[in-house]
Amino acid sequence: MATTDTCSSAMSLIPCVRLVSVTGAKHREMGILRSSFVFFALGLLLTLSSASESEVDDETPFTYIEGTGKGPKEWGQIDPRWQACGMGKLQSPIDLLNERVQVFPNLGKLKRDYKPAPAIVRNRGHDITVMWKGDAGKININGTYYKLLQCHWHSPSEHTFNGSRYDLELHMVHLSSHGEIAVIGIVYKYGRPDPFLTKLLEHITVVGKEDTDLGVINPGIIKFGSRKYFRYIGSLTVPPCTEGVVWTIVRKVRTVSRKQVEALREAVHDGYEANARPTQQLDGRAVWLYTPGDNGGAA
Repeated sequence: MATTDTCSSAMSLIPCVRLVSVTGAKHREMGILRSSFVFFALGLLLTLSSASESEVDDETPFTYIEGTGKGPKEWGQIDPRWQACGMGKLQSPIDLLNERVQVFPNLGKLKRDYKPAPAIVRNRGHDITVMWKGDAGKININGTYYKLLQCHWHSPSEHTFNGSRYDLELHMVHLSSHGEIAVIGIVYKYGRPDPFLTKLLEHITVVGKEDTDLGVINPGIIKFGSRKYFRYIGSLTVPPCTEGVVWTIVRKVRTVSRKQVEALREAVHDGYEANARPTQQLDGRAVWLYTPGDNGGAA
C-alpha cells in the first residue's frame, strides 16, 4: 500500500502526516457511494424540495444551547421529521482528523461555474443567509451538476481540523436536478477581512425580519484559496439533519475580521452567541482528501 507525502505543501494548515493512498478497494467504495446517491434522491426528494431554499423552516423552535430542551442533543426529539438529528449515522459536522483521511487524487479538481445573479439576504432566526433568486451558476462533482442556491455562516466553525475549531464557517448550498444536496464549506480564522463579507456587511447589519434586496451578487467573489479539499458523505447541520449530503471542505483556512463575525452574530436576533452544531460521530465513514500536487495551487 503506497503512501503520499503532504509535508512539502506550503499551503497546508494541517500538521503534516504521511497519508495512505486509496487502493482499488477504495475506488470501488467510491463507485458504490456515488451510485447510492440515486437511492438517496428517491427517498429524500420530498424533504429536499423544501430544503432547496433553506435548510429548515424559518424561526423553528431549536437552539444551540444545551440544557434548554431544544439544544443540539434534543433536536431529534422536537419534531418527528427531525429524527435523523438524533438517530442518523451520516451526521455532520465532523472532526477532520489526519489519521482518518485517505488521499484520493481521482476525486478531481472542483469545477465551479458561478455567475452574478439577483440575491437577497435573510435572517432565518438561526443564521444569516444570502439567497440567489436567479441563476447563480453551478459546480460539477463527479459529472453531476449542482446549482448554487444559497450560502450562510456558522460561528464558530462547525467542522474542526484535528480537534481545532476556528472562528467562522461558510456553507455554499447546492442542489442537483435529482434532488441531491452538495455543500461546500470554507473555514475562517481571525485576520484580514473577507472580501465577500466586506461587500455584504452594510446589508447584514440592517437586516431585520424582512428580506433585504442585495441587487446582483457574484458568488465568484467567494475565494477558496486552495484546490485541496476533503470529501465525505454527511448531513445538513441543522434540522431536519437530512442525510446523503455530499460535503466538500476546503483545506485552506482563510481569514475574516472580528468585526465581520460580530456583525453576523448581532444580526441574528435570537440571542445566540454561537450557531455551530457540535461535531458528530464518524461511524466508520470514509473521509477523502483531494490534493492536486505539492503546491496545492490557488483557486
